[in-house]
Amino acid sequence: MGNVISGGSRPENHRDRTSPPYPNPSAQYQGNYPSPYQDCARYPYGEMASPVQYVEHQEAVTIRNDINLKKETLRLEPDEQNPGKFLLSFTFDASVPGSITVMFFAKEGKDCNLIATKEDLFPSTQVSFAKGLEQRFKQACGTGIDFSDMSEADLVEANETDVYHVAVKAEVVSEDDHPESGTPNRQITHVVLEKDHKGEYKARVVKQILWVNGNRYVLQEIYGIGNTVDDNGEDANERGKECVICLSEPRDTTVLPCRHMCMCSGCAKLLRFQTNLCPICRQPVDRLLEITVNNNDRN
Repeated sequence: MGNVISGGSRPENHRDRTSPPYPNPSAQYQGNYPSPYQDCARYPYGEMASPVQYVEHQEAVTIRNDINLKKETLRLEPDEQNPGKFLLSFTFDASVPGSITVMFFAKEGKDCNLIATKEDLFPSTQVSFAKGLEQRFKQACGTGIDFSDMSEADLVEANETDVYHVAVKAEVVSEDDHPESGTPNRQITHVVLEKDHKGEYKARVVKQILWVNGNRYVLQEIYGIGNTVDDNGEDANERGKECVICLSEPRDTTVLPCRHMCMCSGCAKLLRFQTNLCPICRQPVDRLLEITVNNNDRN
């Protein structure tokens, strides 16, 4: 588990420079000086500067993910041997062997187990895979989905419940899995079907979940992290990859909840005490997450 960086103490809040000084101590004021955090109406010398909200700064938790489905590659392709049917395809990386299960109209159960709600109409398929990078998965001919068997009511019903049109479970076989978790490590990808302007169905990934050592994590995309490493997997402090504040140090800190990776850790520490707005989108900041890209782990 990563360590939370200590935030330090809150900086002292000074009154507005345009306000006159506090009155001289006397019997009527002793023990009763107005606090700068009190309502301005109770402070007779003008408005006080609003205290800056403290922003927490912590380090990212590193989780080993043995398999990763690349959601941008997921799509439906026509089944050439079975007109009217479509096959799910995508690209994935795996550091250990395992299996992939495709379910239609599935919901997530306990411990990230998938439950098919229309197994009789849309049977699930499962295939095994070996370890390797840039592997391409495609359903076998005849195992895809026929949209003529699916009504608009089915889609609407799924959208209004916790059922997803398509779910992909990538489960690994690893010696590092913890038996006490009850289930092996896995990645779940939830997909919805939508019609485009031509009336054709398209697949769109709406959520990816990791189940690692008995813990569930929802994957969130970080905007800008891809520009911090070059094509050779080496850090590159080039134009567009540096901190947006100092313009010299590489970016390593992400703003939450907007997920913009735009600052170096040094500038982020200063930001905690100066403002609570993201430098990119100006949305309020709840937390700052420091992320270290370890290129030695890249295969």
